[in-house]
Amino acid sequence: MFHVKQSEQASPNNDFGMDTPLARELADLSSRRRALEKVSVDFTGDTRVFTVSNQKGGVGKTTTAVNVASALASLGARVLVIDLDPQGNASTALGVPHSAETPSIYDVLINGRPLADVVQQSPEHENLHCAPSTIHLAGAEIELVAQVAREFRLRRALEVYLADHDLDYVIIDCPPSLGLLTINAFTAASEVFIPIQCEYYALEGLSQLLGSIQMIQQHLNPELHLSTILLTMYDGRTRLAQQVADEVRSHFPRQVLETVIPRSVRVSEAPSFGQTVIAYDGSSAGAIAYREAAVEIASRTQGKEN
Repeated sequence: MFHVKQSEQASPNNDFGMDTPLARELADLSSRRRALEKVSVDFTGDTRVFTVSNQKGGVGKTTTAVNVASALASLGARVLVIDLDPQGNASTALGVPHSAETPSIYDVLINGRPLADVVQQSPEHENLHCAPSTIHLAGAEIELVAQVAREFRLRRALEVYLADHDLDYVIIDCPPSLGLLTINAFTAASEVFIPIQCEYYALEGLSQLLGSIQMIQQHLNPELHLSTILLTMYDGRTRLAQQVADEVRSHFPRQVLETVIPRSVRVSEAPSFGQTVIAYDGSSAGAIAYREAAVEIASRTQGKEN
């Protein structure tokens, strides 16, 4: 697998006149940004359907879903984000209206409305679309209980949509729970994408999530598998972050992406402007890291060595 970080490094002394940690960091970002500008990816394979899930809150789940989606779209991929979280944060970050009156994924799951009727184009990119969430989705867990084939509602709607729309990626943003909404996501997807925070208790609850994946494999969707783990909120100045990263990599050596997402003010600010960090500040450390993660995911699509 190729790595965008392996390009020619710029000298920190050229632009800043001194060899300081800040100068080295800025020079590294500049080098990585130039390398990303040279990346070309062909999307010729089948549609990959990811569910981005972690029942532990505050790990960067929605942030990862929307920024990876935006970065993939900027590489030329056709991407659909399905916002399955009643909070609707993914819809907000992608600049997609999701008021109570907006046709949404709730109508698809509960009323059988075609997915094509609710999908909107994100203003960020012509290749980026979103099926938004609304406040109505908060009651969907209860309403789904009485539905026929309740675990397959999203899968069937997505199959109909994909029959008429060519997509490279579908990214489903799940709520931080293991209820019927998440089960619908697991049943519709083939790959599980888990963001893991580089902090204490990072692996807490992960065994329960893996157990749920195994249950879905056995009873509802044998194609489902954990394919991707991304380390988020990484602070290279702390020993703890490195220890957590090493521990996660030791448990999941094939699934963990080489790219790590640093703690970034820009990443936190972007949703308040109705944007991903890719659009808000594409030259920031967080944006560059998410773009590198997208390239790494795309390289796996092309069958390159992991």
